Amino acid sequence: MSEQPSFDHQSFLKTVTEKAGVYRMYNLEQEVIYVGKAKNLKKRLASYFRKDVSSVKTKALVRQIIAIDVTITHTEGEALILENNFIKKYQPKYNILLRDDKSYPYILITNHKHPKLGMHRGIKRQKGEYFGPFPSAGAVWESLRLMQKLFPIRQCEDSYYRARTRPCLQFQLGRCSAPCVDKISEPEYQQQVSLAKLFLRGKSSEVINLLVEKMEKASLALEFELAARFRDQIATLRKVQQQQFVSGLASEMDVIGLYRDKAQVCIHVLFIREHKILGSKSYFPTIMLENSDEEILTAFIGQHYLVNEAFQGAIPKEIVLASNIDSGDELGELLSEQCEYDVKISTNIRQERKQYLKLANTNAEQALITKNSQKESMDKRFEQLNQVFELDQQVSRLECFDISHTMGQQTVASCVVFDTNGPLKSDYRRYNVTGITPGDDYAAMAFALNKRYGKTTSDNKLPDIVFIDGGKGQLAKAEEFFASLELSKIPLLVGVAKGESRKPGLETLILAGSHQLINLPANSPALHLIQHIRDESHRFAITGHRAKRQKNSKASTLESIPGIGAKKRQALLKFLGGLQEVKNADTTTLQKVPGISESLAQIIYDALHDN
Repeated sequence: MSEQPSFDHQSFLKTVTEKAGVYRMYNLEQEVIYVGKAKNLKKRLASYFRKDVSSVKTKALVRQIIAIDVTITHTEGEALILENNFIKKYQPKYNILLRDDKSYPYILITNHKHPKLGMHRGIKRQKGEYFGPFPSAGAVWESLRLMQKLFPIRQCEDSYYRARTRPCLQFQLGRCSAPCVDKISEPEYQQQVSLAKLFLRGKSSEVINLLVEKMEKASLALEFELAARFRDQIATLRKVQQQQFVSGLASEMDVIGLYRDKAQVCIHVLFIREHKILGSKSYFPTIMLENSDEEILTAFIGQHYLVNEAFQGAIPKEIVLASNIDSGDELGELLSEQCEYDVKISTNIRQERKQYLKLANTNAEQALITKNSQKESMDKRFEQLNQVFELDQQVSRLECFDISHTMGQQTVASCVVFDTNGPLKSDYRRYNVTGITPGDDYAAMAFALNKRYGKTTSDNKLPDIVFIDGGKGQLAKAEEFFASLELSKIPLLVGVAKGESRKPGLETLILAGSHQLINLPANSPALHLIQHIRDESHRFAITGHRAKRQKNSKASTLESIPGIGAKKRQALLKFLGGLQEVKNADTTTLQKVPGISESLAQIIYDALHDN
């Protein structure tokens, strides 16, 4: 084996500039292994090659360097942005990495004639006023359900709103004022929108005061029905005020707590907006043992706020940390420029902020303990699985297949993947099964296996164990399929047959080849792992099947009508607001749809009413 060529750092350093910039270090495979920034590139890069370097991390890094690229910037601030962009792009192994590209959800009130209240995720492209970010979609939907009870603002899609000719069910339930059919005047509707915005800004007391005034005016004007509606709104709002509510001096800030255990770290962020804790989120960056807390927090802020599109325009006015960080002033200035308002990074904490930080640190500690506990449980299950099947090598990847259909129609196959950390959802796959006899589960299984492994040429791309949700018939199909592949090694195939009465804990495992039956105790960690992956494959398959069935059911009735193609189907559903509305429409209403003539309207009406 040839030795790795050494990097001639002395020749390289003679040519490096002393200006500010960013550097990228490459290994023999031309992979970026480290990205850094510096006010003086020459001085910073020379520090890596000193004889008295004590850092184990730096020594390991330097041994792998085969090339270095530098990019000069005008300022250190520009270098900071470029550094974080490179880290996000290359994910270097020696940098602190924040692996979280998930966009954050907001509540959006649009700028329409009759504004819509709804959820928005990702980059802000729609015109309107945004409230958030919220820590999860669940938190947004919970808030939207509450808003429906408080303010009768529409939450329907624009296509549905435009197609209405009479009030929908939400109006009957008192959860929408039906502006689409003029059941409320525009000034009244705009008043409700203004109240909703005040409420979302945390000013519920101000909303109540305004509603009390309106109730008194309506009562004096003898408009008792209107006064009663305001009274009910006030009562509901007072109940909401009794919910958990954090009030204090800080109206908009993120509080960042940190807890570490050797080379593991958890960062926990409390999202505080308008004196309320909207929620929180835990992050688990990849770090090196020698990274300091200050380095970790600096990297987190850069990657989380500065180059994260999900947070563009939603950066709080204050970010609270436990200690000073590297480049804190530069980060604050860059975030302020990005937002066009002042962003303060606070480390001098007292009173209220101190309590928030204590809460964030406690949550970070608990989140890391919970994560490690789950990891230990998963490791124990994998270890037990090895013992059950008497395998020589440690199992690291499992895959499981399931089939879902309704009387043979809309058949969908699922493949879910687990590694030693649990479900690996990025590798999940669904397959729409075609070209088989409806209801033939054996053929469907063969179809799914061929889709997944048919083009596999390397043993390295195969899992250690493949579980088949089914009995000997499905397992035999899997055996037949893998026997046809020209591979030196195939995964262990195991059928998972449901036990008597299909109760959990009574499953029978069937080994490929011998078809030996194995019944594990109900408390076996290995069985729990098998049940987990089997249930996940079933959930994933049935979710896909239901979505496919629903899609087909919406279109199938219209597809059978002569003269109705894809464009006319789309026009009918969009203009009238759904299949049920098409079925309820008379011929006069059907003629109003673009492209639908009088004769075609009659054909559609007759077909939908079996005439």
